[in-house]
Amino acid sequence: MANRSASWKTYALRRALGAVPLVFAIILLNFTLIHIAPGDPILLLTGEIAPSPEYIEAMKTKYGLDRPIHEQLLIYLSSVLRGDLGRSIRYDIPVTELIASRAPATLLLMGTSISISILIGILLGVISARKPYSLTDNLTTVFSLIAFSIPIFWLAQLLMITFALQLGLFPTGGFSSARTTLAGIDYALNVLHHLFLPALTIALLRLATTSRLTRASMLEALSQDYVITARSKGLDERTVLFRHALRNALRPVITMTGLQIGTMIAGATLTEIVFSYPGIGWMTYQAVLQRDYPVLMGVYLVVSLSVILANFVTDIVYALYDPRVRYA
Repeated sequence: MANRSASWKTYALRRALGAVPLVFAIILLNFTLIHIAPGDPILLLTGEIAPSPEYIEAMKTKYGLDRPIHEQLLIYLSSVLRGDLGRSIRYDIPVTELIASRAPATLLLMGTSISISILIGILLGVISARKPYSLTDNLTTVFSLIAFSIPIFWLAQLLMITFALQLGLFPTGGFSSARTTLAGIDYALNVLHHLFLPALTIALLRLATTSRLTRASMLEALSQDYVITARSKGLDERTVLFRHALRNALRPVITMTGLQIGTMIAGATLTEIVFSYPGIGWMTYQAVLQRDYPVLMGVYLVVSLSVILANFVTDIVYALYDPRVRYA
């Protein structure tokens, strides 16, 4: 028991220490890429009005853009370590406050779509693996290939044109109805009504990957000796599929799910743009157009940290699921 505990702590500590230099490398890379990109946020902030040189210098001084690049980097690193991601040039509010205001909408969208894709994708994968090359398996394969091949922005537009514009079943975009004041259950239902099409768009793409990966893992698991032994003992097919085969076939699905969860905070920029969904993806798109450096660096840093954290948690869950990983 002591050896198991020691190996577990060593494994977790090794993973945590490995993430520290990665975080600093991401901060440096994000800062460098953002600042070498073309465009001047001060000129974009003034719009079509020709600003005076004094005004430009004053604004650069306000946001620290008049300092040498290496001094800006040191100031930014110091601020990040204190939890300060700066102020938005466009909105003149703290970046953390701006991200926090958009995060709930993105987490709701991504959490719903990932949950749908995992549940339905695993079920379709198990059904396909149960009778490979059958009609059901072939139909699932064709559906998965089509869903995976369609560009997500085109799929979003197809769903909008069909279900929103032609059939009028769902709104064309937004988070909730702006013309009416709702509360309680009515507000929740209204949010879900607006959520359906963007969540379905992302879920269809991710569902295709999950179902194909589950099918491949299930086929491999069903050919193992322990499954043959379970069937020879007279266990019913449902027990063999879900308690024996699926339990061992979920390892790659766990890894893929961890990667998907890591990208939750990033949202789906193209989908959010098509449906005018007020999430982090839409905010990032606006920040790119406006050259809002603090917002871009803040979003990229938060997204990178969420990916690193999700990968760390996935490694821990994977090690709990399969103790042999701890000794890798």
